[in-house]
Amino acid sequence: MQAVKLLLAILLLVILTFLPPTLTSSLAAGRVAVTGVQVTSTQGKSRLVLDLNGPTNHQVFALDGPDRLVIDIADAAFAGKLPKVDGSDPILSGLRSGVRGDKDLRIVLDLKGAVRVKSHLQAAEAGHGQQLVLDLIPKAPATSRPASVSEQPLARGRAASQRPMVVAIDAGHGGQDPGAIGARGTREKDVTLAIAKRLAGLVAKEPGLRPLLIRDDDRFVPLRARINKARKHKADLFISIHADAFDNPSAKGSSVFTLSRRGASSEAAKWLADRENSADKIGGVDLGERDDQLATVLLDMVQNAAQEHSAHAAGAVLKNLSRLGAIHKDEVQKAGFVVLKLPDIPSLLVETAFITNPAEEARLVNGTEQQRLAAAILGGVKQYQLRYRQGTAARPLTADSDSGAGDAGSATDSGPGPAPVRTRGRRNNS
Repeated sequence: MQAVKLLLAILLLVILTFLPPTLTSSLAAGRVAVTGVQVTSTQGKSRLVLDLNGPTNHQVFALDGPDRLVIDIADAAFAGKLPKVDGSDPILSGLRSGVRGDKDLRIVLDLKGAVRVKSHLQAAEAGHGQQLVLDLIPKAPATSRPASVSEQPLARGRAASQRPMVVAIDAGHGGQDPGAIGARGTREKDVTLAIAKRLAGLVAKEPGLRPLLIRDDDRFVPLRARINKARKHKADLFISIHADAFDNPSAKGSSVFTLSRRGASSEAAKWLADRENSADKIGGVDLGERDDQLATVLLDMVQNAAQEHSAHAAGAVLKNLSRLGAIHKDEVQKAGFVVLKLPDIPSLLVETAFITNPAEEARLVNGTEQQRLAAAILGGVKQYQLRYRQGTAARPLTADSDSGAGDAGSATDSGPGPAPVRTRGRRNNS
């Protein structure tokens, strides 16, 4: 028996020695392995088939300038190499891959032009594992090309000569909801409204920007009504203003949040479930006119682009706030706040300071300090606007980004992990 065990151990060691390193690490981590990739073309269309040794989740979204298609496969790794693309392929010009967020696989398809994509999972022909199938169909040329899905979260204000960029400014809480209350009795709803009004005043003075106050007085506005108002007025950026609270009165500093991946997934499910009864279009796409699979893919594209834009804007705002003093977290945080669940509008939530910290409470009620906070937020908005006007705001999604992380690019939504637990959770109510 000992001899048999020893023989099996030697055999396993030999197998692991000759397995590709990516597959070895994938098996060790319990990750899905992509064991093969096939590319075929016929009648001006191309098909990409990925062989998987198990079930997984995936996202597909398009980018342009140049045209690319990005496939993110959760908790997966390659067990081989990507095939070389035939130069005669009518759609593809190249394939690349890289690691995203330490455990996800990203595949980038370099395209010869814009495409429509249809994707689905199916059982492998041999009965073992699954296949992810993507059909790439060239878009018909048009004299006036509509914005691609990756552009659509910003398509409402892309043409600077036609209309300004609309900045929706949401003063947190209001009416019967006072928000957090400081030791001196300062109510969060009053502070957020004061800062929001100051920010709106600054935005109104900037060329190419126009403010939209979600509330301009002490009234209660339901969370969903806030984001619905932003969509109704075709906002290009949504900023929610708050003041933080914590059990420890020494907690201090500003924080900036964008939507977490879990929050985005739950919101996507809601939009897909409601799409038959909704007249709203997401990023210019009527989901009610699409089948389930295509609607899911289109919404994934829109959400990914919006989240990337959110990350850019949030990073710029946080950098400007850091120049005023203490920052509670030096990275953009992730959370499932309802007011961030706009599927097609970049959104961020700013915790200006801790109202439960006596020193910061005093700053929050000081008009000069309120103006400084508003100016810092505006500075981030203007930096984001500059990238937005130059049409480069989607770069961190691409393999060509300046992040330098892997040959398939790096996504900013990997994030630093869960935000610290606060003493209240009203903003997460849906």
